[in-house]
Amino acid sequence: MRPETHSEWHTLYRSVRSNTLGDVLRRSRARYPNQLAFVYEAERLTYADFDARVNQTAHAFLEDGVKQGSTVAVFSRNSLDFAVVNFALARTGAIMVPVNFMLSVSEVAYILQHAEVDTLLAPAESAATLDAAAAEAGVDIHHRYLMEADIAPSALAHWTPLRSRRSSCSTDEVAHEVDDRDVAHILYTSGTESRPKGVMLTHANLVAEYVSMMLAGRHEPSDIAIHALPLYHSAQLHAFLGPLVYMGATGIILPQATPQIILETIERERATLLFAPPTVWIAMLRHPDFDQRDLSSLRKCIYGAAIMPVEVQKELHRRLPGARLWNMYGQTEVAPLATGLSPEDHDRKPGSVGLPTINVEARIVDDDDQPVPAGTLGEIVLRTPHAMLGYLKEPEKTAEAFRNGWFHTGDLGVMDEEGYITVIDRKKDMIKTGGVNVASSEVEEAIYQHPGVSEVAVIGVPDDYWMEAVTAVIVPKPGVELNAADLEAHCRERLGKFKIPKHFVFVESLPKNPSGKILKRALRDQFANLGKAGA
Repeated sequence: MRPETHSEWHTLYRSVRSNTLGDVLRRSRARYPNQLAFVYEAERLTYADFDARVNQTAHAFLEDGVKQGSTVAVFSRNSLDFAVVNFALARTGAIMVPVNFMLSVSEVAYILQHAEVDTLLAPAESAATLDAAAAEAGVDIHHRYLMEADIAPSALAHWTPLRSRRSSCSTDEVAHEVDDRDVAHILYTSGTESRPKGVMLTHANLVAEYVSMMLAGRHEPSDIAIHALPLYHSAQLHAFLGPLVYMGATGIILPQATPQIILETIERERATLLFAPPTVWIAMLRHPDFDQRDLSSLRKCIYGAAIMPVEVQKELHRRLPGARLWNMYGQTEVAPLATGLSPEDHDRKPGSVGLPTINVEARIVDDDDQPVPAGTLGEIVLRTPHAMLGYLKEPEKTAEAFRNGWFHTGDLGVMDEEGYITVIDRKKDMIKTGGVNVASSEVEEAIYQHPGVSEVAVIGVPDDYWMEAVTAVIVPKPGVELNAADLEAHCRERLGKFKIPKHFVFVESLPKNPSGKILKRALRDQFANLGKAGA
């Protein structure tokens, strides 16, 4: 019988065109069965080994009733089981909800309730937090699995150890069709709002983004990549782990982004690729092991998630002469890649985030969503198959983000005559002082040129006269004493008078989230009274 509608055609031949996360792994296993897929602690799995473990885990889930549309929270630091579960859930059609392991019980409870989670996965050290969050949320949990565990401790007898559960399951691929238009992941934004938003990403969104990332980052099967940043975050999971599996490369999973462990791992495993935000690169550069380790294998240094100071770029070039730099820009809502700056463009386009990737269009628009001329500040908007399905249960916020047929990033930037974009700031980080706008990133760039500065964050604090006072919160380099007068003189040579910080604050460290982003909101709260009379 001839199908009459688009939906009927799609259903009839869906398996022929299937392009899901499960398919991505199967194709790499077919091409490179003996290639090393993952290294985690003492385990080293080939693609054949990894695919077999994913299949066993998927069979266990399906046998237990974790099925198409089940919503599964994963609350864990990086581990091999995190990668296994990611692909196993994809093969069952269940929806994975990676949860920030640094959140409080109440914050996790909100996510469990909002996403209507019915299955929990966590290592033993995090299980009690999930139990408490589930109880507070009042959700009906059907299944609880302990990751990286053969036996459940007595206090967690109601949890099922994942290793032992899957050990008797078949390694054959599950006979279960998944539609690539279905939601694969819901990731909760860390945002500035009182409640995080659930970003719904489909299999099709993710696979399109993987293709863009493989081309922009020039991923190769010979890559040996370190996965050190949290896998619950879209950047490490979807810009690196997923695309590198698609390519058939090797991934080394680290439980956390500790500079010493990263440096040791580069040397031991002869790693060729590392992604980290600027804060982690800075921490590595300042670590005493940096010049003691053999880092000559490192060919690809990729940064993103925040603006990299040009002075730090120069230092990386100088101290890693055999490596090349890439800058990647995007956000969770676009899975998360939007633009990339290639190594060849770093010298001629300093500070730029590069060109839109192959599956992305970009514009700079004004407050009326009209395109602005080259070199004019405006909001960065995107069109791309990477773009999320929407915010879970937030139709109004989804419509606002997608207004006039473009996804609105909330980032301010400029595009030059060649189409290269420079991110100036988040709209929320633009400081309005004395009636004029100051980009915090521009002030940070100037302060980073001071040889005694290790890290800096520039914020606006309430001020009785200026409305907002430009304020620099600075971490000095070890053994260096800095003072406000010297830094003010330094800034006066590089910035207009209205951009010079009214306050210089010296601290031992800056607050950061697990993905390495500086928490400017926390700094604004901490120093909120700095500009008040009598403070």
